[in-house]
Amino acid sequence: MKAKRTRSQERILQLLETNERSLSAQQIYLELRNRNQHTGLATVYRALEALKQEGCLQVRTLANGESLYGSVHQDQHHITCLRCGESIPFDSCPVHQLETELQASHNFKIYYHTLEFFGLCNQCQLAESH
Repeated sequence: MKAKRTRSQERILQLLETNERSLSAQQIYLELRNRNQHTGLATVYRALEALKQEGCLQVRTLANGESLYGSVHQDQHHITCLRCGESIPFDSCPVHQLETELQASHNFKIYYHTLEFFGLCNQCQLAESH
């Protein structure tokens, strides 16, 4: 049985489901504040952790260690430049079949997966060669 969600958790879920991109905890905090839905930053972090444990949102960690949170309904994967930090989503997902197989073979409930490739974007490659 799932625990009853707090108002902060509901607000965060609504924000993430209506936003097309993933947001950091700080961005979520500021966006809620801009909407006059005042929630403390510590409360945002607690709510995000609870929602993550419930499988209601996905988390991706950038090369700089910052976590970005998004709706589990947004199946986005990225290529990320290690120099400038640009993160480019791509649509195709080569691991959906693997996810299905792992759930069945290990009797494991998978909430989401992330797929991220790290390297240098074209502009940073050009800058490096000069």
